[in-house]
Amino acid sequence: MTSSSPLISATIITKNEEANIAECLESVSWADEIVVVDSGSDDRTVDIAKQFTDKVFVKPWHGQGHQKNLAAELAEGPWIFSIDADERATPELAEEIRSVVSAGHHTVYAMRRKNYYRGQWIRHSGWWPDWVKRVFRKGETQFSTDMIHDSLQTQSPIGRLKNPIIHHSFHSPEDFLDRIRWYAHHQAVEMHHQGRHASAWTAISHAGFAAFQTYFLRLGFLDGAAGLLVAVSTGVGSFYRYMILRDLNRTDSSAKQR
Repeated sequence: MTSSSPLISATIITKNEEANIAECLESVSWADEIVVVDSGSDDRTVDIAKQFTDKVFVKPWHGQGHQKNLAAELAEGPWIFSIDADERATPELAEEIRSVVSAGHHTVYAMRRKNYYRGQWIRHSGWWPDWVKRVFRKGETQFSTDMIHDSLQTQSPIGRLKNPIIHHSFHSPEDFLDRIRWYAHHQAVEMHHQGRHASAWTAISHAGFAAFQTYFLRLGFLDGAAGLLVAVSTGVGSFYRYMILRDLNRTDSSAKQR
């Protein structure tokens, strides 16, 4: 780094990521600062993170967007590179990030996310190119405070990077389904707070369409067996989401009748 280069802080939020965190932090070792915000891991995540940085903070979980905003606040650099524990920054991406923040043409940059399932790059199924906004000038923007599926909120023009970020999202069918159930629960809670309603038919119809859309309309069949798993799991996730929402609606109705 030259003396004129902007300071870049890599920020990561974690919870029980001992299987991922070391490789993630190694991939951002080029950053001028690494900030980790953990949400109470009961595995070795925090101990491993402390081998890479002395800026490891343990804070209560209030949702992905909230945790990422907190990590950015705790960072000292004028530029933030937000990366998830199961993602990896390639040397080419690191060099490009250095270059664009030095040029300063934009205050927010997006990159494609290259999603892998058990070592296979999923090129279809709606998983590519999967643009995500992850590099930004501190104070210019912040993540939405959604419990899940956070995104940077900005009205500024967004620069696009050529090099993708690597995402090792799932390692087994069990891992995939566990994550699907976790997302389904939190999505259902958000929908419930928004006043949404669902029936058993809603769950079945949405699940069927989600699987059909992923496998056929988004060409998931071209991803082979992995594409079939993605399609089926997407349908299962949709079914869970609306059935959980239905149960929440019924709980509310029962409480009002008492």
